[in-house]
Amino acid sequence: MSDLYNLHAGYLKFRNPVAVASMAGITDSAFFEQCKDAGLYILGGYSLDEPTMQASKAIAARGRKEFVSDDIFSLIESELKKVSGKGVAIGINVRATTAGPMIRAAELAKKYGALLEINAHCRQEEMAAIGVGEVMLKDRIRLARLVTELKSTGVVVSLKMRTGVVDDVALLRLLEKAGLDIVHVDAMGRGGANLKEHGNNSIEGYETAQAMYSAGSDMISMARAVMAGPKIVKSIVAYTEDQQQMTGWYNAPSHICRGGDLRGLTWCCPPIKDCPIHMALRRANLDPEKFAKIKLNFGKGTPLEVGTTTCFGSMVWCCKFNKHCYLREGSMEENNLDMKAYVALKKKLSEEIIKNIDKERVIT
Repeated sequence: MSDLYNLHAGYLKFRNPVAVASMAGITDSAFFEQCKDAGLYILGGYSLDEPTMQASKAIAARGRKEFVSDDIFSLIESELKKVSGKGVAIGINVRATTAGPMIRAAELAKKYGALLEINAHCRQEEMAAIGVGEVMLKDRIRLARLVTELKSTGVVVSLKMRTGVVDDVALLRLLEKAGLDIVHVDAMGRGGANLKEHGNNSIEGYETAQAMYSAGSDMISMARAVMAGPKIVKSIVAYTEDQQQMTGWYNAPSHICRGGDLRGLTWCCPPIKDCPIHMALRRANLDPEKFAKIKLNFGKGTPLEVGTTTCFGSMVWCCKFNKHCYLREGSMEENNLDMKAYVALKKKLSEEIIKNIDKERVIT
C-alpha cells in the first residue's frame, strides 16, 4: 500500500484521506463495491440494543432507510468479513443507550482491524428521545467515560459529531484525554486539540474538498454526493493525490489573512504592521517577539534562512506556494530550492510553531 500521505490512527493506516461516511440503510458491503478507491469506508450506522433498534424501526416506518435486524451483531460481523482485506480502512458507526453493546461492537471492530465510530451526530427524534445521537454531546462526562471504556478494548475510536451544539473545543480536549483518536466533525475549522480531524461538510467537488483540507482537516468524508454518483470518490482521490504529489502538503492551511487556522502562521510576515496576524497570535497566546524568534531560529542553517530578493531578507517570512510572488520565486531559484522542497520546509516550520503553542490556552 502506498504511504504517500503517512496517515495513521492506532493500528489503522489510510491509503488516502478520502472517506465515505456512514449512511443508515445505505453504506453496507454491497455499496462498498462502488467505493473501493476510498481511504476509509464506514459501515452503518447500526443500532445495537433494543431501544435503538425500536427507534430504527420507527424511523424506517416513516420512510427513512435504516439497518433493521433481529441479530445485529451477526449482521455487523458478516459485513466486516465482506469488506475486510480489500486495501480500504473500515469503520463501523454505532449507537446504543448503554456502554455494554458498544463495547461488544468495539471488540468486533478490533477483531477485524476496523475502527469504532460513536454516532453523536444523528438528530432523528426517535433517537434523541432515548438519549442517543447528537444529544450525547450535552453530557461530556458520560461521553468521556464511554470513550475510556471503549479504548480499554484496544479499538481505534472515532466520534462523529456536529459543531455548535456545545463548546466543541472544551468537549474535544476532554475526549482527547479520555483516549479519543479521531473526530469526524460536520463543519469546517481546526480546533484546539491534537486529534486527527476528519471533516464532513457536504463535500461535492474539488472546491469544497480543498476548502475542507485548507481548514485543517486531515481527512474529508462524503455521503450524499456518493449516493448521487459514486465515481466522485475516485475523482476526489485523484485530485488529492495530484495535490500531494505536486506540493507534499495536500491540506496546507490558507493564509491567516484569508481565514487560515494557526498552522497558517508559517506563511506570515513579521508581526510589525497592523494586520490579522496579531489577532491570530492573541488567539494562540503567543508573544509576537517569541513568534519571530521561533521562525528565525527554525530558518537557521536551512534554505529558508536566506532570501536577498524577498521583502524581509529571509524566506521564513514568505507566503503560500499558490500565491505568485516574483520576489520569493527569485530567491528560490537563486538558492536552487524547488517548490516541493520549499513547501516541505514550511510544513516543518508550521509544526515547530504549533509545538510552541499551549493548546489548553488557545482562544476559540
